[in-house]
Amino acid sequence: MNDSTADSDAQQTLESEKLPFKTKLAYGAGDLGPAITANISIFFLLVFFTNVAGIPAGLAGSILMIGKIWDAVNDPMVGLLTDRTKSRRWGRRLPWLLYGAIPFGIFFFLQWIVPRFSAEQSNNIWPLFWYYVAIGLISQVFYTVVNLPYTAMTPELTQDYDERTSLNSFRFTFSIGGSILSLILSKIVFSQIADRQQQYIVLAAICTVISVLSLYWCVFGTRDRILAFEAKRIQLEEPVSIPFGEQLRIAFKNRPFLFVIGIYLFSWLGVQITASIIPYFVVNCMNLQESDVPTVMIAVQGTALVMLFVWGALSKKVGKKLVYFMGMSLWIIAAAGLFFLQPGQIGLMYLMAVMAGFGVSTAYLVPWSMIPDVIELDELQTGQRREGIFYGFMVLLQKFGLAFGLFLVGNALQVYGFKESVPGQSTLPIQPDSALLAIRIAIGPLPTICLICGLFLTYFYPITREMHAEIMLKLKERQEMKGR
Repeated sequence: MNDSTADSDAQQTLESEKLPFKTKLAYGAGDLGPAITANISIFFLLVFFTNVAGIPAGLAGSILMIGKIWDAVNDPMVGLLTDRTKSRRWGRRLPWLLYGAIPFGIFFFLQWIVPRFSAEQSNNIWPLFWYYVAIGLISQVFYTVVNLPYTAMTPELTQDYDERTSLNSFRFTFSIGGSILSLILSKIVFSQIADRQQQYIVLAAICTVISVLSLYWCVFGTRDRILAFEAKRIQLEEPVSIPFGEQLRIAFKNRPFLFVIGIYLFSWLGVQITASIIPYFVVNCMNLQESDVPTVMIAVQGTALVMLFVWGALSKKVGKKLVYFMGMSLWIIAAAGLFFLQPGQIGLMYLMAVMAGFGVSTAYLVPWSMIPDVIELDELQTGQRREGIFYGFMVLLQKFGLAFGLFLVGNALQVYGFKESVPGQSTLPIQPDSALLAIRIAIGPLPTICLICGLFLTYFYPITREMHAEIMLKLKERQEMKGR
């Protein structure tokens, strides 16, 4: 009788109690490491390949595409494995963060080294290409190992509809904060070190240390809450598992899940295409210095960080859909304006960067607060919680899209005559008008198309607050019947 009462109390606590501030803080810290490394890679890796390693833009885009495709392929595998992981001491997700953190940091750092395979630069290009492909593939494996289990922890920490939005606000506070921190560090490092290659090595080393430590903070700070959920899940979970092929079929028959995949795909395609082209736009189209690039990016990410809290509070009153529409509309206006900006219009450039930040924050917040609702609908329909498979395939399709986007940007620059740098030269080559037009298209019309597609899908997304409440009520009734 006492055990039954204790189990009931634990279940009630998990469902209704607000998460402690320290738990939200620790959970948010888990995205700091992946965010720092991912943002440094998004903002600077293509530029690093073309302007430091001396790799042609088309080949550089191909390196990123191969890495992203492999990253997408390994996501469902890791997701399935995390769903099946059994550890009384750490639960299903935390062992992956615990043991993957250090290898994750090491292989991220190795991406920023430029080995010399030949004294002749022309003979060095293909060995460098294969070096970066190999390191990129391994690096993406360990990124998935720590990041995918982390993202799947959201519905395990709380089942409250609004509390999840709050939890994701903490997560993306650290995510955007990590991005801003990495940009501040890059500005400091770039201003203090003249040699381009040394700049990136020092920056990568600092980011590696911060990333590993933040992952351990997450592991030890969320452990108690995760283990409490795990005990409840094991008690209630059906003994018969669904085969992998059947899991895929059920997942892709979940209509709201398809909407979330599409919304996330188009949102992040817009984010990452913009992020990868901004350094070229600032330097080549606006005629500013490389040291000005982090400042522009901070304007975007700083605004996104502040607006996370505003959008999070507003979503409780007007809903996730309207918040997404408001943020994305401002970003679309900014993207259109950036296409027409001319050198000397620096004030307007920063104004549009701030406007874009309003939309970027909704791209972070809204899709990730939708996916746990989808998981609970699936639990109602199948009787099983399968966070890993949903998060894995959500990210898989997103990364296939991003792989294509990065490949498209790199090859478009090369086709339109973009000139890569020669390693060792202190000045950057002057770009032809055709390359400048390609940069403008990549920062304006291309993201705009993606954002409009995301808005269309958001309009038809079916799970409302009322529908979610009904799902949770039915799940609670089912759990009470099992407990009798």
